[in-house]
Amino acid sequence: MNTSYTTEAGCGEGMLALMGDLYPICRSITGNGVRATLRELQRILPLSIVEVESGTRVFDWTVPNEWNITDAWIADASGQRIVDFRKSNLHVVSYSVPVHARMTLLELRSHLHTLPEQPDLIPYRTSYYKADWGFCLPHRVLEQMTDGDYEVCIDSTLRPGSLTYGELVLPGSTTDEILISTHVCHPSLANDNLSGIAVSAFLARQLASQERHHTFRFLFIPGTIGSITWLALHQDHIQSIRQGLVLSCLGDRGHVSYKRSRRRTALIDRAASHVLAQHGPHTIDDFVPYGYDERQYCSPGIDLPVGCLTRTPNGKYAQYHTSDDNLDFISAASLNDSLATLLEIIEVLEHNRTYVTMNPMCEPQLGRRGLYKNTGGSSPKEFEMSLLWVLNFSDGTHSLLDIAERASLPFAVVRSAAEALGKAELLRPLSHSLAHRGSIDRSTALRPAKVRRR
Repeated sequence: MNTSYTTEAGCGEGMLALMGDLYPICRSITGNGVRATLRELQRILPLSIVEVESGTRVFDWTVPNEWNITDAWIADASGQRIVDFRKSNLHVVSYSVPVHARMTLLELRSHLHTLPEQPDLIPYRTSYYKADWGFCLPHRVLEQMTDGDYEVCIDSTLRPGSLTYGELVLPGSTTDEILISTHVCHPSLANDNLSGIAVSAFLARQLASQERHHTFRFLFIPGTIGSITWLALHQDHIQSIRQGLVLSCLGDRGHVSYKRSRRRTALIDRAASHVLAQHGPHTIDDFVPYGYDERQYCSPGIDLPVGCLTRTPNGKYAQYHTSDDNLDFISAASLNDSLATLLEIIEVLEHNRTYVTMNPMCEPQLGRRGLYKNTGGSSPKEFEMSLLWVLNFSDGTHSLLDIAERASLPFAVVRSAAEALGKAELLRPLSHSLAHRGSIDRSTALRPAKVRRR
C-alpha cells in the first residue's frame, strides 16, 4: 500500500495516491470490496464502519443480500481466457449470480455487453435488483469471437449478509449539521467515484484540524440504497441537518459544476453559486430527480437542502462508466481545485452571520480607526469597498452572503471587513441562523433495524 497520502491533507498528489490504492478493489453496493475500501480510509480517518443486515426494511426498499466475487472468465475451446476478471473487474456485471457452464456463442450473446460506438472500451453495468449474470467486454473482442463452445464462469456468492457504510462525525460548537455524502459502490472507476471518496476524506482531515461552528457528518455509502438506508434508520436525526453536499466526479479536467437542491435557493445553493461565480468558468444546474444521492436527500418527505458538486457531471464525459475512467483521466490539480472550492463553500456556511451597525447615522469615520486610507482621490480597494458595503447593509436583515452577492465581492473579503469592523466596535453580531428545513413525514413504520457498528 502507498502511504504517501497520509502525510499532508489538501495535497492533490496525496489524493491521487489514495485513489491508486483503492482503484483495484472490486466494489459493489454490498460486500468485501466496500469493507476493504472503508478499512483503507480508516488508516487516515477515525471512521466508523456500520453493518445493516440483509432483509432490513428501509422505506419502500429492502437491504439486499450481500454479493462477493472471487473470479470470472470466458474461455475458448483451447482454455484461453478471452475475458478475464483478474485483468479488469469491470468485465463482470455487478451482482451477477454464480454460473459455470459451457455454451455456444449464440447462447452466450444475450449475456454480453459492449459499446459499439467505443469499441475498445469495457462498459460498466449492474444488475442489483434482478437475478441475472453477464460480462462486459470491448466490442472488438466480441467481433473476434467465433462460433463454438465457450467455458463461462462467474465465481460469486449472493446470500444474506449486510450492507456496509462508513460514517464520521466531527462535532462543532453547535449540533446543527452539515452533511457530506459520497458513494463507494463503483469498482475500478476513477472519476466516478474514487475522486469523490478521496476529496471527501481529505476534506474531513482538513476540517478535523480546525475549529468548527457546525457539526460535520461524513457518509461513505453505497449509491441509492445506502442513502435510503441511512435516512430510514435516522429519521429522528434528519432535522439536525441544515445543509449538505453530495460529492462525485471531482478529478477530471473540466470546470466545477453545481446542481442545486430541490429548494433552489437554500443557503447551500447560494453559497455554491457565489463561490463558483468567483472562480471563472463554471456550471450551475437546477435540481432534477435523477443523478446521485441528492435525489434521496431531496425527496419530498425529507427535503433536505443538499446539492451536488462535481466537475464534469455524470454522463457528460465520454469516459463515464467505461474502462477509460481510469487514473490517467484524473488530474492532481483538479483534485486540489475541487478541495479548495469545497473549503470556500464551507467557509460561507460556517461564517454567514448577520450584523447590526453600532453607528447607523451616516458613515463612521474609518480613517481615524486605521481602516481606510487617509489620502483621497483614488478609487477604494476591494477591502475598503467591503467595509462600506458591510456598514451600509448591516441593519440586522442582511447576512454577509447577502452583502457579498449584492456587492459582487468575495465572501472571504466581506467576512474580513466585518471582523475588522467588529474589532473597532462598529458592528455587533446577531445570533447565527440558517434556513428552515422542510417537514419530515414520520408516518412510515419500520421494524427495528439490526445494525452493527465497528
